[in-house]
Amino acid sequence: MFYLTGIIITFFLVVILTSKKNKSEADKTLALWLFFTGFHLILFYLHFNNEYTEFPFLLGFEIPMPLVQGPFLYLYTSALTNQDYNKKYNLFHFVPFLIAILLLLPFFGLSSDEKIDIYKNEGKGYESLLLVVYISVIISGILYALLSLQKLSKHRKNITEQFSFTEKINLRWLSYLILGSGIIWVVVIFCDDPYIFSTVVIYLFFIGYFGIKQVGIFTNKPISENSETEALALETVSAENQSEKIKYEKSGLSDSELQSIHKKLNQLMQEEKLYKNSELTLAELAQKLNVHPNILSQVINSAEQKNFYDYINYQRVEEFKRIIAFSENQKFTLLSLAFECGFNSKTAFNRNFKKVTGRSPSEYLK
Repeated sequence: MFYLTGIIITFFLVVILTSKKNKSEADKTLALWLFFTGFHLILFYLHFNNEYTEFPFLLGFEIPMPLVQGPFLYLYTSALTNQDYNKKYNLFHFVPFLIAILLLLPFFGLSSDEKIDIYKNEGKGYESLLLVVYISVIISGILYALLSLQKLSKHRKNITEQFSFTEKINLRWLSYLILGSGIIWVVVIFCDDPYIFSTVVIYLFFIGYFGIKQVGIFTNKPISENSETEALALETVSAENQSEKIKYEKSGLSDSELQSIHKKLNQLMQEEKLYKNSELTLAELAQKLNVHPNILSQVINSAEQKNFYDYINYQRVEEFKRIIAFSENQKFTLLSLAFECGFNSKTAFNRNFKKVTGRSPSEYLK
């Protein structure tokens, strides 16, 4: 019943995704990924209940199925973070799966009785092929999990170059997805099929619960401020990635020009205190200075030795340190003063304050 529930939930999620209006590339990838996962779970369910003899035409298809899991995770990560630059090559990720299918063609050509007999004898005659496929599955799973983490890490870095906040740019969903996939591959290496597929079902429960909880994954359109902010972040970073970036060493920006822009930047910060805007972006600040965002990013990195996120939050911390010293502000809570300085959450305030000063706000006050 446990596995059957997992199958029902998986295909229910597929139906929800395919019925979405204005489906994104990530939605289509996730729907296809869940479909293959559900089909694989059905094949295991038949074996688990010893019903595979009633469906001999399906025998063998479960062997190469794990080879699609890694590519789907990678492609979904690429699509969700708008880093899918070479879509025309996406099908090449499934070449190992197709090769495994081709190697199994002799088995597929056998009669139903012959297939059943081989299964009852635990793959006798196909031991070498099964070992090769198993090793390929392990390599594929680990490799694509690492590549997906690399994509996510790159996206997070891009976010800090463009935004002064990360709290509303919520990619925990994707982080959990990659982590859960990694746990499954660990189980694949050390455990038998019942444990593996039990972990897969729990993973599918997780996808269903957190995917529905995070607005925009299984819903037609984002309805919350957070999801709208995240969508904006993805679009902004995607546009920045796809444009021809100005290389620091080839930008033609002289030292005097860099210092001039840096001086204007500091003056603007002192006079207008733009860091108090909790959702300030690099593009908005660059527009104020009438320079290209890439040029401004170079100035901040070179002159301040910080990315945009760290630079703006450093300004917020310094502003907090300044206003907390006034006796008339003692009646306010630390968090209210932090919000006044541009922070949008307690977590962001505490993390950045400790990063700048080496102490928590309460320790600093003492």
